[in-house]
Amino acid sequence: MYRIAMMVIRLCLKAPYYLFQIWRYGKSDKVSFEEAYAYVKKVTIAANKAGRVKIESYGLENIPKENGFIFFPNHQGLYDVLAVLESCPVPFAFVIKKEASNVILLKQVSKALGSLAIDREDIRQSMKVIQEVATQVKGGKNFLIFAEGTRSKEGNKVQDFKGGSFKSAMKAQCPIVPCALIDAFKPFDEKSIKPVTVKIVYLPPIYYEEYKGMKTVEVAAEVKRRIEEIIIKKTIDK
Repeated sequence: MYRIAMMVIRLCLKAPYYLFQIWRYGKSDKVSFEEAYAYVKKVTIAANKAGRVKIESYGLENIPKENGFIFFPNHQGLYDVLAVLESCPVPFAFVIKKEASNVILLKQVSKALGSLAIDREDIRQSMKVIQEVATQVKGGKNFLIFAEGTRSKEGNKVQDFKGGSFKSAMKAQCPIVPCALIDAFKPFDEKSIKPVTVKIVYLPPIYYEEYKGMKTVEVAAEVKRRIEEIIIKKTIDK
């Protein structure tokens, strides 16, 4: 958490204004999703600069040209969403676990982007969230879902992806975009404020025609396989 403290200290004069603006966007019906995303992205870039975090992006050309898809990255730590927010050129919301939905700043960002909180202990509520994501994706909104369910505590090692995380994609019949996060655990989970580089690789999308005959657990395993393959390659190439 040392880096978070450094971000706050270096942005101490601007942080209250940033937080207020994000909160205001979450409350206003007059601010579009695109406008809110642009502002959150601006704040994210400022925070990353203050925290001495550099983002290297690869495969941006693989992001679908038409909206209405779901990103599925591996989950390394609390920092993950910030890496995607800085690098991604198209707006997206995300599904966040209920336990994290009241964390300061994350709560305001979630509200501003129209993100959804899921209670993994409540099956009925979870199904409603899955259906809501599918409905919004069909309507052209992009989402991000961490299919591991919880962050890995083993660095760049990927945990098993949960099949249920892909139900929204299957219901929406939308493109699935695997994303490989590399060293995203370092900014917030290591006790250091040294400059750090986080890599994110956007893999070619998996379209519905490719996965429509598969079970959700099979889709999950395939997405995990593709992400693992890229992480191994990128870490070996260092």
